[in-house]
Amino acid sequence: MKILVTGATGKLGSKVVETLLKTVPASQLAVSVRNLKKAEGLRARGVEVRHGDFDQPETLDSAFSGIDRLLIISTVGDDETVIRQHANAVAAAQRNQVKFIAYTSVTNASESNLFLAPTHGAREEAILKTGIPYSFLRNNWYLENEIGSIHGVMAGEPWITSAGTGKVGWALQQDYAEAAATVLTGDGHENTVYELSGKLMTQEELASALGTVLGKEVPVQLVDDATYADIMKGAGVPESFLPMFVNMQKSIRDGELEIESNDLEILLCRSSTPINKALSQIVSQSIQTGK
Repeated sequence: MKILVTGATGKLGSKVVETLLKTVPASQLAVSVRNLKKAEGLRARGVEVRHGDFDQPETLDSAFSGIDRLLIISTVGDDETVIRQHANAVAAAQRNQVKFIAYTSVTNASESNLFLAPTHGAREEAILKTGIPYSFLRNNWYLENEIGSIHGVMAGEPWITSAGTGKVGWALQQDYAEAAATVLTGDGHENTVYELSGKLMTQEELASALGTVLGKEVPVQLVDDATYADIMKGAGVPESFLPMFVNMQKSIRDGELEIESNDLEILLCRSSTPINKALSQIVSQSIQTGK
C-alpha cells in the first residue's frame, strides 16, 4: 500500500507525515510538495518526494501515480482559487485510479453557515462525484490559530473577542494529524464523515485556562465586530485579512463551530489533549522561540 500526503511541508501536513512515519515504513509513504527543497529532509529518511502543484495540473499525474490512499490537505486562498485547485487534484486522483481519498474539511461543511463552509462543501462534493471511497475529516478549529491572541496575553494584553458566548472545539494540530494518520492507515474508514473536535469551550473559558497556565488572571474584553477589526488592525493584522478575522468571530458567536462529537476521541483512542496541557505546549514553544 502506498500512501501520499499533499502539502506535506505545511504545519498540519508535516505533523501527519511524522505521525505516519512512526508506524508506516518510509518506503510506503510519498509526499506531494510544491517546493522539493523543503522536503529534502523527508527524502533523506526514505520518503518518496514528488513534485505536485495544484495550480499546475500537469504535475499531478506523476505525483498521484500508483497511490492507493491519498490525503488532500485543503489549500488556502480566495474561493475561486481553492475550488479550482481542489478540482485539479481530484481529477488527477480519478485519472490515476487512487483507491481512497481523505480530505481535511471544516465543521459541518455541507450544512453550516460558517463562511468557510461553502468552499469546503464544494470540495467534498467534487470528491463524492468521483465515486472514489472517501473520508471527510471535518476539523473544528486549531488551537494554534489563537497564537496571536496568546502572545498578546503573554505581553500583558487582555483576551479580545467579539465571539460572545459561542463555543469552539479547539484542539492541537497534532491531535488532528494523528486522527488523519489513523484514517489513512486503518480499515473501515471508507465513505465516512468525521466531525473532529476537542471539548467545546467559550472564549472566556479558554482565557481562564490560559490564565491558569500563565499563573495570572486574564481579563476578557468583549467588543463588537467593528471594534474587534480596529484592534486587530492596530495589532498589525493586514487589512486584507480583517474580514476573515471578523467573520470567524461572527461564526463562532452564531454557534457554527458548536458541534457536539466524540469522533476525534474515537479515532485517537484517547481524549484530545487537555486544554491546559495544550496551552502549556504553545506557551513553552513561544518562550523557546522568543515569539
